Amino acid sequence: MSEETKTRILEAGAELIHQRGFNNTGLKDILKAADVPKGSFYFYFDNKEAFGIEMVDFLRQRFRGMTAPIVEDHNRSPLERLRALFDAFHGYFESQGFTRGCPFGNLAQEMGDLSAPFRAKLREAMDNLVFTFMTLLEQAQTAGEIPGDLDAQDTATFIVEAWHGAIIRMKVTKDAEPLSICYAFIFDKLLK
Repeated sequence: MSEETKTRILEAGAELIHQRGFNNTGLKDILKAADVPKGSFYFYFDNKEAFGIEMVDFLRQRFRGMTAPIVEDHNRSPLERLRALFDAFHGYFESQGFTRGCPFGNLAQEMGDLSAPFRAKLREAMDNLVFTFMTLLEQAQTAGEIPGDLDAQDTATFIVEAWHGAIIRMKVTKDAEPLSICYAFIFDKLLK
């Protein structure tokens, strides 16, 4: 058994679950997509829930791979980096045809009430996003780009929650309008 096999299982499972949902994706589907036997799955994961919880960490690493170059690009101001994050998210959703939504948001809606370990892992992922936004907002305050009296943590939490609401609506409208409205409100009204 190798880390490559485990990664194949996580990649295949994450893709299928993002398309279909956690409960609508069977273990057999994951194994077929990863092209591994059932024993390989149980070598790495005790059960499907354990797989799902580890998949959240896998998705976080992939998400960090997308966001870190933007967050750490100090050639841009903090507010420009925050805008660039939203532009990257928008581009991702556009590449998916404005379907599927956010993997974390989807899992939170589906599994948040069903599994305490899943809920804790998803909260950790969402709290991490809030922390990323809060850090950029604090840096933007220091740079004089946004008002200094804005509560950075509450504002970051609100932004994450509003953005997830826009993503949910995007899945219904199948277009960019909800994302564009949310983006405009955040940057043209909230952070003025």
